Amino acid sequence: MHQTIKSIPGIKYTNHNQFFLIAGPCVVEGDEISVEIAETVSKLCNDYKIPYIFKASYKKANRSRLESFTGIGDVMALEIIQRIGKIYEIATLTDVHTEPETIIASEYVDILQIPAFLCRQTDLLISAAYTGKHINVKKGQFVSGESMKFAVEKIIKSGNEHVMLTERGSMFGYQDLVVDFRNIPLMQDIGVPVIMDITHSLQQPNQSKGVSGGKPEMIETIAKAGIAAGADGIFLETHPNPEKALSDGENMLKLDKLEPLLEKLVRIKEAI
Repeated sequence: MHQTIKSIPGIKYTNHNQFFLIAGPCVVEGDEISVEIAETVSKLCNDYKIPYIFKASYKKANRSRLESFTGIGDVMALEIIQRIGKIYEIATLTDVHTEPETIIASEYVDILQIPAFLCRQTDLLISAAYTGKHINVKKGQFVSGESMKFAVEKIIKSGNEHVMLTERGSMFGYQDLVVDFRNIPLMQDIGVPVIMDITHSLQQPNQSKGVSGGKPEMIETIAKAGIAAGADGIFLETHPNPEKALSDGENMLKLDKLEPLLEKLVRIKEAI
């Protein structure tokens, strides 16, 4: 396992030659449901000896429609994420969108995530780097895997070598994405761990109704292919009732379907 992953505070099972998992709800909807998801995923990862990072956005800043749900309140949501990390002794991750957010969020989580649409925002990358936290940069849907070396350079040259990259598909027309699995080894050649985001890669953005669609029935296919292609980690969003999720429910994995998926992925990882 890459040294960057091993150095994440709270990460477990890094000596088991297994992929790591970043998983959780799209956004913090409240304390109870966030805890339910974290507890379920944490138990599964303990059972399968999978290094686990709890993911939840403390707010959503890139909704299509003005009236879309964006969060329960910044500090309240960040405190929930922080509390989950302490209760289950797991690493935590959340998105940041502006330079001031990097400073605020870094007080609560272990990993700062740069959204795909913002992967070229120099000031944001530098500000995130200065926090000293681990940084996960999602590859923009509009850039190549090779060009992500410049995002990595911005962070490393700002004094932070704790960088990860995430593949999450490329634009295919106006309202669909396609995954080019060549990007996994190409970004690994940059010298950083690479994660396969299997749920956002199945988004169907820019729908006329103002809410992204998705193809959750393809989650297993993308996940299997990601592990077979050598991804260091898997990213997914999960929810007990995706149809009732307040954000990105169209492409989330139903929580009770996670265990059979992990079982298959573990077997693929062992095989390769």
